[in-house]
Amino acid sequence: MSGSDTSSCAGWQPVVSISLCGRAWHMERVADLESLWNQMDVFNEDERIPYWTEIWPSSLVLGSWLYSHRDELAGRPALDMGCGIGLTALIGSWLGARVIGMDYEPEALRFARLNAVRNGVPQPSWVVMDWRKPAVKARSIPLVWAGDIMYEQRFARPILDFLDHVLAPNGRAWIAEPCRQVYDTFRAMVIGRRWGCRCVHETTTPALYPQERPVPVRIWELIR
Repeated sequence: MSGSDTSSCAGWQPVVSISLCGRAWHMERVADLESLWNQMDVFNEDERIPYWTEIWPSSLVLGSWLYSHRDELAGRPALDMGCGIGLTALIGSWLGARVIGMDYEPEALRFARLNAVRNGVPQPSWVVMDWRKPAVKARSIPLVWAGDIMYEQRFARPILDFLDHVLAPNGRAWIAEPCRQVYDTFRAMVIGRRWGCRCVHETTTPALYPQERPVPVRIWELIR
């Protein structure tokens, strides 16, 4: 996997170019996280830090995982939970899944929609959604995936509650994460609900932004 940031003349947005799943992806975004963060004067009670503007290592690994399981995606309903500017939702759509790409931030989905056009991929159904207030039919989605969506302990229960609401009977969720301690709390909650939970993939990957060393990433499969 490789990636580089490119930007053109003033007024154009940055574009991140990535080689992934045997093709190039060109992902437009509003700005890098640091620049966007510096422009923000205040946070509301949800501390809406603009993590969505970056493509994180977990998303790169998750995208490759989806590609390696493409036979399981074709024609199936799927949901990308916290899709940001859309990379893994676009990969799923490109592979033939009927993807709902959900995010809390409307601006993220505006760029996700642009990125589907830029990359010649069928548009997923983009939905602004707070996982604390599910706006999708209960027990309706057989496959959910997410990349690096938990940054604090308080996220664990609402995320699991959302998965409990949305996953179809015998449905699966693939959660990619960079070995943060918060996932220990999440997994304990999953086991407490008597769901299946196992690590199905573990690797390291370079980040698209400066890092001292490759980032460890695990993918967990949850089965209700």
